[in-house]
Amino acid sequence: MSFTFSTTKSLVCAPDASKDIGLHCRALGINKVLIVTDPGLTDIGLHSGIISALENTQIPAVLFNKVQMDPPSSTINQAVDFAKSQDIDGVIGLGGGSSLDTAKLIAVLVGSSQTLDDIYGIDKITSNRLPLIQIPTTAGTGSEVTPISIVTTEDSQKLGIVSSVLLPDIALLDPVLTLGLPPHITAATGVDAMVHAIEAYTSVHKKNPYSDMLAKQALSLMTSAITDAVFDGSNIKARSDMMLGATLAGQAFANAPVAAVHALAYPLGGHYHIPHGLSNALVLPHVLRFNHIAAFERYAELYDTIAMPTSLSAEQKSEAFITYFENLLPKLGLPNKLREVNVPESDLEMLAADGMKQQRLLINNPREMTEQDILTVYQQAY
Repeated sequence: MSFTFSTTKSLVCAPDASKDIGLHCRALGINKVLIVTDPGLTDIGLHSGIISALENTQIPAVLFNKVQMDPPSSTINQAVDFAKSQDIDGVIGLGGGSSLDTAKLIAVLVGSSQTLDDIYGIDKITSNRLPLIQIPTTAGTGSEVTPISIVTTEDSQKLGIVSSVLLPDIALLDPVLTLGLPPHITAATGVDAMVHAIEAYTSVHKKNPYSDMLAKQALSLMTSAITDAVFDGSNIKARSDMMLGATLAGQAFANAPVAAVHALAYPLGGHYHIPHGLSNALVLPHVLRFNHIAAFERYAELYDTIAMPTSLSAEQKSEAFITYFENLLPKLGLPNKLREVNVPESDLEMLAADGMKQQRLLINNPREMTEQDILTVYQQAY
């Protein structure tokens, strides 16, 4: 067996780990740092502890807090221009996947002759980046350990930038930062991370023993913790397990890439700005059912990681696995129909056409999907 496994250089997982941010900046040689986040996070003051920790180590910080959900290319270019004007020599991403993805791109583009348009696709980045520390505040995207950034283009497509250059230097996992996360965000981001684990485990490209191990452990942690994290948000153990699970799933799919669930979720986010985790949740059960005929043995193996031992056949375990997720979404209070999030039925054919453009992801799916198959999944989800 031949494979390559890559991840973030250093991972720190502990309650209040973010309080040591200044020491980590010093170790990376950062003298002036840009904090990249979103206005919702600064409105509730979640960044203030980071600022205080940096002040305690005499590291000046400037703030860019204009990141939007599904970050548009215009916002990223604005952030890069701002960073260039501030003479920074390091970047901290603080927030959900949108902020972390934006931070990666700023760290690359601020000192590069390349533009954002030059680096869409796989391994198009030709420069190094500034030192980069990622601090997730949701347990979902795994962006803190992936070499991927997702950008929404001017024509509402979601395009990926994939390069090992984007892997951060340090990921700080501080579950305390997730204690105030609302239930619906906890649920949606948690399902997103579960999808990462499932799709990494069933990916037909680059699946390997390390990614399998991480995917299983991630799914085990998160299925045990998600209900408590959603409905008892102050439960620090549940928050810790969700955060670690999301990161393990991120490491898995960074090396064994995701597939059709994400391919069908991206058009929903691009056109209607449905949060990414919820977009995944809406199509997940239907893609699982579509894949069952080709992936039931893999789904059965995953079922064994989240359920008590049973004498069911592989096909029966796969059915039980799919049923688990069909029941989980309404249990967590998430919408489970496209109509519930105001997607017009008349748009489904357009969404199917856009889904077919996500060949970077569809080629990893355990069962080939045609445009008609994608349309059928959207119709089932409607």
